[in-house]
Amino acid sequence: MAVHEHPHRSSGFHLPSFRGKRTASGTGSGTGSDTGSGTDTAVAAHDGTRTAQAYALASLRLLTGFVFLWAFLDKTFGLGYATSSGKGWIDGGSPTKGFLGGVAGGPMESTFHDWAGAAWADWLFMLGLLGVGVALIAGVALRFAALAGTLMMALMWIAEWPPARTLSDGSPSMSTNPFADYHVVYAVVLIALAVASAGDTLGLGKVWAGLPVVRRSRWLR
Repeated sequence: MAVHEHPHRSSGFHLPSFRGKRTASGTGSGTGSDTGSGTDTAVAAHDGTRTAQAYALASLRLLTGFVFLWAFLDKTFGLGYATSSGKGWIDGGSPTKGFLGGVAGGPMESTFHDWAGAAWADWLFMLGLLGVGVALIAGVALRFAALAGTLMMALMWIAEWPPARTLSDGSPSMSTNPFADYHVVYAVVLIALAVASAGDTLGLGKVWAGLPVVRRSRWLR
């Protein structure tokens, strides 16, 4: 790159089994039994759907968190992917100089050039990547992570400026969409994970929510 509490009948990921419920419904005697069995089937199906949704959101949360955390690690240590070996942050490289210095369009072009390589910009950017990545993987402080991550994605969106068809030098921008690029998608994902309390499954969301300071300040949830 460069957000419930769900009932669980047993541990592990499982989809609802309708075969057993159909059998139970068929063996029931009388209208009352059929009605009760049908209700049980509907409840079990609903619980199973919520369980599947919870695990799907948890998987999305973990993958998104890894995107942010990996970006931090690669830029810090120069792991040879987006950042070449020997050019990591710990080697004296700047995580923002190349990206912000290469901005070639949009209303903040000159501002981003001024920010490129500045120590405060490097620290804010890297702390943002680390904080959002750790929060998502742990499943805690998802609202704060969504706010910080959305702000970061908004700035990166402005830096790449998808609406531009041409760059400031007149060359094609190669933009494929005037609005919806991956920065927008990541921002929406972060907000959705926070709204859905996706840290409650495969994460520490419930433990975090039970802390006194979090109970007093719900925005930390």
